[in-house]
Amino acid sequence: MALTAVAVAQFMVALDMAVVNVALPAIRADLGFAPLDLAWVVHVYALTFGGFLLLGGKAADVFGRRRLFLGGLVVFGIASLAGGFAQAPWELVAARAIQGVAAAAVAPAALATLTTTFAEGPARVRALGVWGAVNAAGGAMGVLVGGLLTEYLSWRWVMLINVPIVVIAVGAVLAGVAADAAGGAAKRLDMVGAVLATGGVGLLVLGVIGTERHGWLSATTGVTLAAAAVALAAFVGRETRAADPLLRIGLFANRWVSGANLFVFLASAGQFAAFYLTSLYLQQVLGMSAGAAGAAFVPFSLAVVAGTVVATKLGARRSPRGALIAGGAIAAVGIGWFALISPDGGFLADVLGPSLIGGFGLGLCLAPVAAAATMGVARAEAGMASGVFNSARQLGGSIGVAALATLAATRTGERMDPVGLNDGYALGLAVAALLFVAAAVVAAFALPAARRSANPLETALSEELSEANR
Repeated sequence: MALTAVAVAQFMVALDMAVVNVALPAIRADLGFAPLDLAWVVHVYALTFGGFLLLGGKAADVFGRRRLFLGGLVVFGIASLAGGFAQAPWELVAARAIQGVAAAAVAPAALATLTTTFAEGPARVRALGVWGAVNAAGGAMGVLVGGLLTEYLSWRWVMLINVPIVVIAVGAVLAGVAADAAGGAAKRLDMVGAVLATGGVGLLVLGVIGTERHGWLSATTGVTLAAAAVALAAFVGRETRAADPLLRIGLFANRWVSGANLFVFLASAGQFAAFYLTSLYLQQVLGMSAGAAGAAFVPFSLAVVAGTVVATKLGARRSPRGALIAGGAIAAVGIGWFALISPDGGFLADVLGPSLIGGFGLGLCLAPVAAAATMGVARAEAGMASGVFNSARQLGGSIGVAALATLAATRTGERMDPVGLNDGYALGLAVAALLFVAAAVVAAFALPAARRSANPLETALSEELSEANR
């Protein structure tokens, strides 16, 4: 039941990253969004989700993972219900913002629940295999679900669909997740660090998202990114001196943690951008409807599940490093094949093969990278490590989509015909493939060559040493 709760919650969080994309034209027509404001229905979720993840991870350790898990789910459900009945643009944007904050509580609490429920070793690898499969399936199926709901029901159901999912997840948490102790005497948050982290990450995401309107070289982008850099530098300085830091900087001395977070940042940048550009190619170049474009992602989802199953079987007794090297390389081949798209192509010629190879490679990565990011982490810091991992994934995805979308638009220029659009999307997909190559290189050279032992005594000693170091 604990695994069910984590899987359902993670599926929902991943689903909402993509489910509204294909519903945007219908939302604009119904609520009267201005053209330049419509994108905030998508961006505000990424902004608040990414900005509050570190705070959510630490809050799970301080106040209890189960408590934060349940609270985040309830708030997410209420925000989804409010968004489904929105009557004005600001109401929908506000609902999406609250969804992002709630997701920033749910995601690290869910992953921390998984890593503290299942001992390091085969059991955790199998559980992370399920987590990885539903995570990828949620992102890929979001396009399909959003297209079908919009085409056959109403755009409002892309928000309302979360309500029954929340009910299922809450029931599973109540039935299967044991109450955990809160932080006791240390039950406090570093609020100065929280403001600096949330502000810095939020400004970084906001600056990158803003490049779609202002460009990378504009004064607005430069000032926003500079402010983000100052806030994040101040955050690092603060955390090195804080008695109870929001993020213990020494956590990155663990090569598994630092290497896995760099890997997931690069891989997420490539994955999210590839999803975005491929969706545009299907609809704007091949002329598919929203429902048909969503259905075209089904083979990718199935391939991800197949890759996750293989990674889970191999990872039960082997180091995550090998699976990450192989998965990154295979995903690079699949996404690189996507880069060969043509204006007169079709699903069978340009989409199916790359989807199967790229999806399988991505599936090989998902569970091992999550296992690596939490390997050797003390139980008391499970939420912190999970928050860092989810932040790296979210930031990578946001920056990847914004950067490669801008690159594609620059290549396309004024040529808005299928040939011009195809050229832009092909360039963006080629760079996405290179990001997976870079991720494979990180796995090869940054991660330890040998797997850390899952011996219970060694794990207990590691936790004692980590606590002493704190």
